[in-house]
Amino acid sequence: MKRRTFLKSTALSAIAVSATGFVRPEGDRYVGDCETTSDILGPFYRPDSPVRSNLVIKGEKGELVELVGKIKHQDCTTPYKNAKIELWHCDGNGVYDNATSEFKYRGTTFSDENGNYSFQTILPVAYDAGGGQIRPAHYHMMITAEGYQPLVTQLYFNGDKHIEKDAYANSDFAKKRVLKVSDSGNAKKVFYDVSMAKIMMADPMAIDRLLGTYVSKEDKTKSKEFFKKNNALWLKNEVFGRQFRYIGNNTFDYVGMHKGTFETYTFELLGSGGVKCTLNFMSQNNRKGTVEYWKE
Repeated sequence: MKRRTFLKSTALSAIAVSATGFVRPEGDRYVGDCETTSDILGPFYRPDSPVRSNLVIKGEKGELVELVGKIKHQDCTTPYKNAKIELWHCDGNGVYDNATSEFKYRGTTFSDENGNYSFQTILPVAYDAGGGQIRPAHYHMMITAEGYQPLVTQLYFNGDKHIEKDAYANSDFAKKRVLKVSDSGNAKKVFYDVSMAKIMMADPMAIDRLLGTYVSKEDKTKSKEFFKKNNALWLKNEVFGRQFRYIGNNTFDYVGMHKGTFETYTFELLGSGGVKCTLNFMSQNNRKGTVEYWKE
């Protein structure tokens, strides 16, 4: 069953973001071997999922599993209390609930005073993402903790035969997110700890999906061309280009701006396969604006 199959026919909402691999921490920000890598949001992310840790739906197929872990500060040791953890995944048929009020297999919980969190749910399955691409089974997670960049990630599972041919699950940045599924009686168990970070670098694999020429929605004669250099995102100009820095939430900014001004680009990978790029800016003459660009 194709990933784009909805439980209810509907267009993607404006908050839909993107599909796979996006951000990774820099090694010098961590103590020991605890780096947490992260992905961009999928097009089937829905905000405001119910606060609940039990996502099991009686009568629906799927292997029961408990996802457990600990949220930590950037020092990789201190527990983070009250971090917001959102989990979403497909059902046993490879379908995401993108429209119903039930928010099937979607939930939000918060870490306790020791940083611990847990979800009771099912193991997702691999599915046809279209164009002959089979995505391996995976969980989506977003962790929001005050003082840190939001962390969005995808978790894969040992033994999944589809990982080898999936560019994102099989990348170096995802190795620590291919997890063991252990058997513990009535339900299987998956462990995943998270260390937050104040600043992250964009995963070069994901930057590749953003490259190319974007055309203004309002004026077809205006365009932006993004390219990659030294694993960073650059915007072409008349001389060569300008490098942009990843600041979270699928957004890049230009660090060479004057005080009080800004220039950011936010990317949204759409279910149709296109990419939407939104420019937000404030110029020196206090002119502020938003411009949308599109890449088919």
